[in-house]
Amino acid sequence: MTPRTLPMTLPAQDLPPRVRIHEVGARDGLQNEKVVVPTEVKTEFIHRLAAAGLTTIEATSFVRPEWVPQLADAEDLFPRLADIGGVALPVLVPNERGLDRALALGARRIAVFGSATETFAARNLNRTVDESLAMFEPVVARAKADKVHVRGYLSMCFGDPWEGPVPVHQVVRVAKALMDLGCDELSLGDTIGVATPGHVQILLSELNEEGVRTDTIGVHFHDTYGQALSNTLAALQHGVATVDASAGGLGGCPYAKSATGNLATEDLVWMLQGLGIETGVDLDALTATSVWLAEQLGRPSPSRTVRALSVR
Repeated sequence: MTPRTLPMTLPAQDLPPRVRIHEVGARDGLQNEKVVVPTEVKTEFIHRLAAAGLTTIEATSFVRPEWVPQLADAEDLFPRLADIGGVALPVLVPNERGLDRALALGARRIAVFGSATETFAARNLNRTVDESLAMFEPVVARAKADKVHVRGYLSMCFGDPWEGPVPVHQVVRVAKALMDLGCDELSLGDTIGVATPGHVQILLSELNEEGVRTDTIGVHFHDTYGQALSNTLAALQHGVATVDASAGGLGGCPYAKSATGNLATEDLVWMLQGLGIETGVDLDALTATSVWLAEQLGRPSPSRTVRALSVR
């Protein structure tokens, strides 16, 4: 095979020199698959992602099995990852019971998952926005007391399939409340993929004005309207250096039917390499991993970069 010499590296000014990719393929990417993926396949997937150079890989979710059947094997899966060194393996926990399960297996990074809108909070958590924040409060407090890193996910930051446009001030209120609970970082979710670059920059600016620092913010874009990379670039121009992505572009939200795939990690890495931004990720190894997983799932990867590189 001819050595890959593209993309050309032509750095742009005023962008972060390095981006930490928060890989969500094993959790957010697989959670909406209708056919249950065997634990052995998930285990190998995560090991392959680590071997490709990803240093933050969201492993699973400690939710009730009937809520997300795809992730019902969390207790079986997580111990199988103990031999992965130097890689952060955050897990999603919905409440104190989920935290108990995660801590019992040695998890040292957790995430809670909130909503900027009332309808999604009701559908996803069966609570109001403020009730969900109250539910997270003891989870975050206990985790921080045990020196566990906490990420706060905030969904529906740019639009909601039931409520439509979500006012920026509404998103900022809930985001600040999550951070005030003690979260170490905040992931802004474009759950249904309707964000545009100007909207991204305005929301980031408003968060800064309310005291939420850029270095605590990550972005999580879905590619429903083909805007995920342009939105990511807008966030990078603002100084954001943590970007969520899913290997092969897998993903969606089981509680938001219009949510399509996440930003593909390979597409993100291709753009970042061209911009001269370090990620530590071997794009060829990552592409091979996504091709392998697509074979396990019985369908091609939706990532454009995976498709392009896999036919060289």
